[in-house]
Amino acid sequence: MLLGAFFIFLGALKVTPRLSRDLHKDLRTEYAKYAKVFPMAKTLDFKVPSKYYRRAVGVGEIVCGLMLMLAPRRSVKNAANIALALMKALNAYSHWAIEDEFERTAPTLVFLLMLGCRLVVDWQVARRDRLEEQEQLEQKELKQDKKAAIASKKEQ
Repeated sequence: MLLGAFFIFLGALKVTPRLSRDLHKDLRTEYAKYAKVFPMAKTLDFKVPSKYYRRAVGVGEIVCGLMLMLAPRRSVKNAANIALALMKALNAYSHWAIEDEFERTAPTLVFLLMLGCRLVVDWQVARRDRLEEQEQLEQKELKQDKKAAIASKKEQ
């Protein structure tokens, strides 16, 4: 829940200056740099407009944050988690490509790791649930086998 709320906040900072004018202005400057080093832009000979890049990432973070917070299905939450992780990986690449200081890159790396940890924990919970279901089915089969054995003894 909190991770989703944080990404909603980050996305809103990128989309609108209403939350913090200074942070929004700083993000506009940063995304102008990121747009210049966008992967494959030079190879494919196209320029990514920094304004639309920043807004697309911001809206993506808001949507994925909402999905993390509100979606009832595990698969939807995991899809949002993976999308956010890809955005953070792109952001980490951008920091590296513009040779940003570690202090500016560290928050991106922390959130990338948090998203990775969330996926690992979800995988472990899903695995535990599957094992518990399998164990319950095995116990049910054992009870049925015992009842069948008792019934066959009574018939003899």
